[in-house]
Amino acid sequence: MQESESISIDEKRQLIIEAIQEKKGKKIVTIDLSQVENSICDCFIICHGDSYTQVDAITESIEKRLKENVGVRAHHIEGLRNSQWVLMDFFDILVHVFQEDFRTFYNLEELWADGDVVKLEE
Repeated sequence: MQESESISIDEKRQLIIEAIQEKKGKKIVTIDLSQVENSICDCFIICHGDSYTQVDAITESIEKRLKENVGVRAHHIEGLRNSQWVLMDFFDILVHVFQEDFRTFYNLEELWADGDVVKLEE
């Protein structure tokens, strides 16, 4: 069993959202991809920060919360060098932490709109 399978996807999603909110991440969106054929994971969580520093803080907050609360670590993290778009791979959940301009440019919400898109209230 993968360590990320030891807790429910809903519990993991909630911990990630709480970690993002703790660092004031903006416009949090979840996209349920579990019913989308050939999707790369079950869920995307997308947010953005206002600076490199905030993107780093959000990423660190997610890492810390999952490790301390349920012993889960990301399988892979990409993009920390410039913190314009950080991708955190938790196998069943992919977390995308952007700077706003890069989020707008890549527009993942539209690319994956065939999933169930939920925008969290700020």
